[in-house]
Amino acid sequence: MLSIETYQKEFIDYLNRFSILREPKNLYNPIEYILRLGGKRLRPILTLMTTEIFDVDYKKALDAALAVEVFHNFSLIHDDIMDDAPLRRGNSTVHEKWDINTGILSGDAMLILAYQLFEHYEPKTFQALAKLFSKTALQVCEGQQDDIDFETRSDVTIAEYLNMIANKTAVLVGAAMQMGAIVANASIEDQNNIYEFGKNLGIAFQLQDDYLDTFGNSNTFGKQIGGDIIENKKTYLYIKALEFSDESNIKQLEHLYDTHPADVENKIETIKQIFIVSGSSEATKTAIENYTNKAFAVLEHLNISENKKAILRQFGEQLMNRNV
Repeated sequence: MLSIETYQKEFIDYLNRFSILREPKNLYNPIEYILRLGGKRLRPILTLMTTEIFDVDYKKALDAALAVEVFHNFSLIHDDIMDDAPLRRGNSTVHEKWDINTGILSGDAMLILAYQLFEHYEPKTFQALAKLFSKTALQVCEGQQDDIDFETRSDVTIAEYLNMIANKTAVLVGAAMQMGAIVANASIEDQNNIYEFGKNLGIAFQLQDDYLDTFGNSNTFGKQIGGDIIENKKTYLYIKALEFSDESNIKQLEHLYDTHPADVENKIETIKQIFIVSGSSEATKTAIENYTNKAFAVLEHLNISENKKAILRQFGEQLMNRNV
């Protein structure tokens, strides 16, 4: 097994050799741009790591890992358009740097490029990868639609919210790990278990992302702080605040989430204080910890060495200790 930093370096080197500088430039240049913006490369690292967890050379999974990263960035382009987000990883989003039509079309091309990468595998592996990928891509779309619908609903439950983030974010983390297991020809049982590990870790990761969106630092977080509040997104923080708050704060919170005031900074600060006073912020941190531990519990069912389980646990711990 290599270190996480080594997997990251090896993947970035492979990504840098993946050149799509071709015509028409206005289609492919935005793809190059988003892929080179950086990021944690979490999902492809997990694909490579999982392949070696099951005793197969990570290099055999580089194309699958790249497919995951291309798809993830395709979803970010479209997500940023729908959110009208100005920043991604501290830089201009694709639709801000070019325009909305370019963002839509370049994103579409990325989805096709991701599928093409599976063609490098023999038929049985290709079929398993493509089947999982199609299922996951559709779930991501379902999660995104739920996310949009929740913006105009006042009755979103915790269960609905958790299902939404599972589809929008966590299933791709689980799929990234299962793809590594598929390339390694692991047993179906181990494939399913490593998927559950990744999915639960992905839920914890998204809950933490929501928390950092409100309480993080824009310099280290790489996105606009308070973006979810501006978009009136019914996050875990919001739902728990409604559950815990008194009648006065509930009315204020619901009113603020029904408006788009010019003074967004005041709106963000007021809501942050309600999240803190109600105990919602602490409840969110507890949920993050619970899903992280749920992921770690799955490790006991994997047919791998204790040393490799420890490596996966270490990765999870590092992931959940991001800067705020």
